[in-house]
Amino acid sequence: MTPDRPAPPDESADESATGEFSKLIDEQLELAAAKLPALAPTVVHPSPVDHDERLTAHANFEDVLLGKAQPTPEMLEELAALAAAPELSEDELARQALADGGADQDPTTAE
Repeated sequence: MTPDRPAPPDESADESATGEFSKLIDEQLELAAAKLPALAPTVVHPSPVDHDERLTAHANFEDVLLGKAQPTPEMLEELAALAAAPELSEDELARQALADGGADQDPTTAE
């Protein structure tokens, strides 16, 4: 050891601190595990394969198209409004594309 070099760290102190920390973690894990309810090994939990698919609470167009849900009156109204909407010209579509900055909100890189 020279005056310009510090003494090497005491590795035994680090190891004992690490060992104490590991012991503390293990004790906390055991306490947490003791609070968990035990599962009966004889109880068989049903597999999703054994059941029919449940209909989603809020159906979307994909669910309706796949036959998993019935369309709501609001969906039918929206589809009717879309069908009745006038078609946009190529000029209008180009104008909208240039005006929209897209996901990056940068109008110089139109979507």
